[in-house]
Amino acid sequence: MVIIKSSQTTYMQTNIASAGISSDGKSFLFGISLTAALAGFIFGFDTVVISGADKPIQELWHTSPWFHGFFIMSMALWGTVVGALAGGIPTQKYGRKKVLIWIGILFTVSSIGSALAPNPYMFSFFRFIGGLGIGVSSVAAPTYVSEISTASSRGRLGAMYQFNIVFAILLAYVSNYLLKGVGGNNDWRWMLGVMAIPSFIYSILVLGIPESPRWLITKGRDAEAKKVLSKLGITNPDAEIALIKSGIQHEDIGGKKVAFISRKHITILGLAFFVAFFNQLSGINFILYYAPRILESAGLAAKDSLLSSITIGGTNLVFTFVGLYLIDRVGRKTLLLIGSFGYIVSLAAVALCFYNHAEAGVLTTFLAMFIASHAIGQGAVIWVFISEIFPNKIRAMGQSFGAGTHWIFAAIITLISPVFIDEKNGILKDNPWPIFAFFSCMMVLQLVWVLTKVPETKGKALEEIQQQLGIE
Repeated sequence: MVIIKSSQTTYMQTNIASAGISSDGKSFLFGISLTAALAGFIFGFDTVVISGADKPIQELWHTSPWFHGFFIMSMALWGTVVGALAGGIPTQKYGRKKVLIWIGILFTVSSIGSALAPNPYMFSFFRFIGGLGIGVSSVAAPTYVSEISTASSRGRLGAMYQFNIVFAILLAYVSNYLLKGVGGNNDWRWMLGVMAIPSFIYSILVLGIPESPRWLITKGRDAEAKKVLSKLGITNPDAEIALIKSGIQHEDIGGKKVAFISRKHITILGLAFFVAFFNQLSGINFILYYAPRILESAGLAAKDSLLSSITIGGTNLVFTFVGLYLIDRVGRKTLLLIGSFGYIVSLAAVALCFYNHAEAGVLTTFLAMFIASHAIGQGAVIWVFISEIFPNKIRAMGQSFGAGTHWIFAAIITLISPVFIDEKNGILKDNPWPIFAFFSCMMVLQLVWVLTKVPETKGKALEEIQQQLGIE
């Protein structure tokens, strides 16, 4: 259990930009943020590449819906759950950079092992390894980017993690489409194996980033932190260290120890839980993982369904740019509101399309609307929001809690989906409209939650957000 000390004293608000930042520093900051956020690229590619292998693997190994859902489709997600829940410990103990390096190694081993797997059990093992990497990356990468960013740029830089996710999703759909027919019955092996290339490149690039200065300061390594801050272009690193320390001392003063899960943190734990919970109860991973199968059920041929999946990926990328542009302008809460309305309308429309057996083109249009709503709302906000609401000393653990919640529900939904949509034995094999109606209703609940509980964190220093949320 993580322990921190409480305090009732006030403290100076800290902001990496408070002492000024040079243009060279801004370029360096952007470069290392982008490198760390490339972990999201592997995350996104892995999330979607399995959609092209979904049915071929089931036909090859003759898996039942339950076996297929657990061992084939959701095994990586169970690894992600473990990685996310446990990832806060090494991220806090050994530093953000070391963990990011190991993530690249896990990604590379998983992609090669999955492509060469001789049976479903070995396939599941290597997918689990890759899931560990994804889970830890969803803790370490957003935490790292949040801690090196300025208050004014944290939303944009933090959302680059999400941008890399959706960019990789598009490329994964394109890759699956192009590799269809290349290897015959082994197409799926090529689809999974190609992920080794970006995994290896990421592993090399991340060696060149510095450690988080905030983490270094929490470990008493001020001299190293000063060097990093200087590289980031901070014109007065000593003043910046003093400001960051004032926030850390605020967490330490008082002598009374408070557990990570306690009344003191109930508000931020609730915010992290529900933003992750509603993210998955929108149905986003259900649609991304099973897009070809869903589109085939609407009447598209296998090759056409893969091509239409590219439309979904392209829409995701375009509207993620919109989310990146708006997140530091209109704020996190506003984007969640916009996304909620879009979710409700689009999911209800998809349910009606299936219920009335509408044309596949109409269905695809509303699925694209759903993806656009996600990209602007939850997609742009979730990783930024979770990474900025926790205090410095428990940020990695807080990110782990939020990411773990996200992946637990993602794994559950992915596990049970084949039981409902399998074309031979699925409960809703004839028409999956109730699933989309359910997701739409859940987004009504998200709208109520955003309106009543979610604070705005736009433009505030990390320590200022703590004060706003009453962590004193």
